[in-house]
Amino acid sequence: PEHPRHNDPADSGPGAPGGLFAWLRGRCLGRGVAVDPARDTFGAMTGLYGAIQPADSVSLSTRTHGAVFNLEYSPDGSVLTVACEQTEVLLFDPISSKHIKTLSEAHEDCVNNIRFLDNRLFATCSDDTTIALWDLRKLNTKVCTLHGHTSWVKNIEYDTNTRLLVTSGFDGNVIIWDTNRCTEDGCPHKKFFHTRFLMRMRLTPDCSKMLISTSSGYLLILHDLDLNKSLEVGSYPILRARRTTSSSDITSSGSSGPRAVGSPCHQNNSGPLSEKVLSRPSQREGGSPRNSLEVLTPEVPGERDRGNCITSLQLHPKGWATLLRCSSNTDDQEWTCVYEFQEGAPVRPVSPRCSLRLTHCIEEANVGRGYIKELCFSPDGRMISSPHGFGIRLLGFDAHCSELVDCLPREASPLREIRSLYSHNDVVLTTKFSPTHCQIASGCLSGRVSLYQPKF
Repeated sequence: PEHPRHNDPADSGPGAPGGLFAWLRGRCLGRGVAVDPARDTFGAMTGLYGAIQPADSVSLSTRTHGAVFNLEYSPDGSVLTVACEQTEVLLFDPISSKHIKTLSEAHEDCVNNIRFLDNRLFATCSDDTTIALWDLRKLNTKVCTLHGHTSWVKNIEYDTNTRLLVTSGFDGNVIIWDTNRCTEDGCPHKKFFHTRFLMRMRLTPDCSKMLISTSSGYLLILHDLDLNKSLEVGSYPILRARRTTSSSDITSSGSSGPRAVGSPCHQNNSGPLSEKVLSRPSQREGGSPRNSLEVLTPEVPGERDRGNCITSLQLHPKGWATLLRCSSNTDDQEWTCVYEFQEGAPVRPVSPRCSLRLTHCIEEANVGRGYIKELCFSPDGRMISSPHGFGIRLLGFDAHCSELVDCLPREASPLREIRSLYSHNDVVLTTKFSPTHCQIASGCLSGRVSLYQPKF
C-alpha cells in the first residue's frame, strides 16, 4: 500500500499515527518553544471587551457610606469589596450583583484600601491610622486591629512568599506586619522604611522590588528587596536621582531636583531624601547589596519644567512595567503613563542607573481635583482601565490590545482608546478588572458602583 505523505492534512489530526498525544505535541512544537496557554485564554477574553456594556449598576445611598475609594475582588472572583468614605466596607456577589454584607463600622474614618491575602482573609486600612483583618467566614467581628501608623493609612500589600503584610501611610512610614504570629491583639510589626510625602507603595508580583511614589513627583525603587531587614538612614545604598527618558538612550544624567508641588494631598518644598546622610554599606558576599535604593523623577509629557504629584501607582501583572497617574503642579493636567522596567547594567558604565523608560502615555480628564483616581491593569496586562470624568476608558498599547513586550516603541507613544464606558453621574475615582471573569467594576464620588460585562 502507498505510504501516507507526511504533509497530508488528513494525517495530521488526532487519529493520525502516534495518537492524540503525538498530535498535541506536534501542535505545540509548531507554535514555538514558549507556549503560554493563558495567553490564548486571555486573548479570547480581551476580544470580549469589544462587546462590553454597562451590565448592571448598584445604586448605593450616599447618606451612609459616601464616595467609593477602592474596589477589590477576591482572588477567585467570587466577592467584590468596596471601600467607602464613611467608615463602611460593602461586599457584593459580582456575578448576581447582589449585596452580601455591609461592615457598617469597619473603621472610625474613611476606608482607603482593601487587600485580599487569600480567598478568605482580607485587610482594610483607614484614615483612623489602623489596619483591620477580616475573615469572610465570620464578618461579624474583625480578626484583629493593627496599630502602628501615626497618620492616614493609604496602601496595603502582601508578600505571599513570607506572609508578611506591608502597609504605608501619610506618616511616611512603610510598616511590615508578621501575619504568621497574628493574635486578637494584633501582629508583631516593625518600621521598614521612611520617606517624606509618601503617596503610594507597591510590590512587584515576584516581590523582588518595592516602588514608592511621592507627592513631590519622585518614584523610589528598592531593588533586591529583603523585607526582613529594617532600613534606617545610612543603612542602604542610594543610586543617583535622575529623570526617566522616553528615548532608547538612557545615558543622559541629571535630576530635576527638589521642587515645590501644589498638590491637594501635600505641600512641600524639598525632595524625599538627602544623599548627604546616606552611606553605602558593603555588598553581600558574592552578590549585589539588598534593598539598594533608586530615586527617579519620571518624565511626564508637558511637565518637563513643572512639578507633578504621582497619585496612583500600579504594577503590570507580569512585572514588566509600572503604571502611574500624575497630576501637574498647578493641578490643571492629569496624565496616565506606562514605564517599562529596564533590567541590567546601564548602557554606559559612567551613566546613572535608570530602571524605567516611558513607553506610553495619554492625557486624562482634569476633573475631581483633590481626589486620587486609581487605575488598574487587566489580568493579562493587555489593557488598562482608567477613570475618565464620569466614566472609564479602556486603553491598549496598540489598537489590537497586544501585549506590551510585542509593541514596545522606540519613543513614547499614545495609549490607544479601545472603549469608553459612561454610566455614572459623578466623577469616577476607582476601577478594577475581575481576576476571573470578563467584568470591570467602577466606583464614583457619589457612591455608585457600576459593573460592566459583555452583552450580545
